[in-house]
Amino acid sequence: MKRISVIGTGYVGLVTGAGLSDFGNNVICTDIDEDKINQLLASDIPIYEPGLKELVDRNVSAGRLSFSTDISASVKNSEVVIIAVWTPMGDNGEADLTAVKSVAKMIGENLNGYKVICTKSTVPIGTGKKIKQIIEKTSGGSNEFDVVSNPEFLREGSAVKDFLLPNRIVIGSESEKAQKVMKQVYRPLFINETPIVSTNVVTAETIKYASNAFLAVKISYINELANLCDTTGADVHIVARGMGLDGRISPKFLHPGPGFGGSCFPKDTHALVQMAAEKEVEMQVVSAAISSNSIQWQKITKKLDILFADSLEGRTVAVLGLTFKANTDDVRQSPATPIINHILENNGHVKAYDPEGIDNMKMLFPDIDYCDTHEEAVNGADGVIVMTEWHEFRGMDLKKVAELMNGNIIVDARNILDPKELKRNGFIFDNVGRPNVK
Repeated sequence: MKRISVIGTGYVGLVTGAGLSDFGNNVICTDIDEDKINQLLASDIPIYEPGLKELVDRNVSAGRLSFSTDISASVKNSEVVIIAVWTPMGDNGEADLTAVKSVAKMIGENLNGYKVICTKSTVPIGTGKKIKQIIEKTSGGSNEFDVVSNPEFLREGSAVKDFLLPNRIVIGSESEKAQKVMKQVYRPLFINETPIVSTNVVTAETIKYASNAFLAVKISYINELANLCDTTGADVHIVARGMGLDGRISPKFLHPGPGFGGSCFPKDTHALVQMAAEKEVEMQVVSAAISSNSIQWQKITKKLDILFADSLEGRTVAVLGLTFKANTDDVRQSPATPIINHILENNGHVKAYDPEGIDNMKMLFPDIDYCDTHEEAVNGADGVIVMTEWHEFRGMDLKKVAELMNGNIIVDARNILDPKELKRNGFIFDNVGRPNVK
């Protein structure tokens, strides 16, 4: 097993470090953020991800996982250095590589022997070459190293499972020696015959963007079909099932809703379009998905407005779900954000609840009424809008909800409530792409 340094303890870095230590490697996770490292040293996980705390605690107790702010020492003491810093979207849609370049410079300054420099951060196609140039320049060429692209395919809410039981591992490097090192890093998966795609750096970088962009396109497509079903009376759920039974299509990511969000799909689709434009290539399909997604939330607010007879003024709306998806505390690019803005801009009052996302949403909306339970949120509300597919909302007692509410309006933006049950309990409601029940 290998001595590994993971630079960056955000979502990707922490899951990666904990997962690789669980494979038997000796891993040190580092970050310049002292508060974050102190949290981790105190066994306090700074992000919500099911199973992550147990994974971290188990490997810390076993002595395979540690945390530090001393990045220089960690680089010197490691055989593999993993770059897992954040690459936010810049003003023009391109990925901001400031942190990646800074880390590459630091690695070069502390290179003291052969090392594999592995990029986990989602970076533009061609970044591996830039990282190599920076390290060569700062190290003075005195030590050998290889650059590897090893993209992550983690879904927030199931990242631990995705890392420990992946459907593929992509290792991009021109070096056979580096390929062997990375296979040793992932040895348990290699033994279990997990598919390993061995390729060059630029192809590995492309696979990451191609995968996320394709999934984003798939989501936007089913959302547009749902919008069509709204006008024809067809049921998008049955349409999606009929499509998904075709092995060429599959049922995954055919779930209509208010649009995709989070830290990956919005950022990566824009970055891919921007990269292609720089090469004078038009990504018309991906561009269309971005455009479609940017207005999908308006389909939801239109439903809300219609049910409230075009007047939200003075009305109280309970927003159930603030995160962009269930099983995470991530509210970045969440469709709930423009929904809340719409209610407030129309002089409505918002009562909000989410099992994990309240603290993060408070940074965007400090003054709305946050609640501790969904029952508290719906109590006295004129209407309810379900924005996130938490299991808690699927299992709501709709009879009790009806008793607590002041009104009887519900917009189910995730199609997780039973229309027949809604009608039985006297609700006036709408959803996404499903016909009215009789």
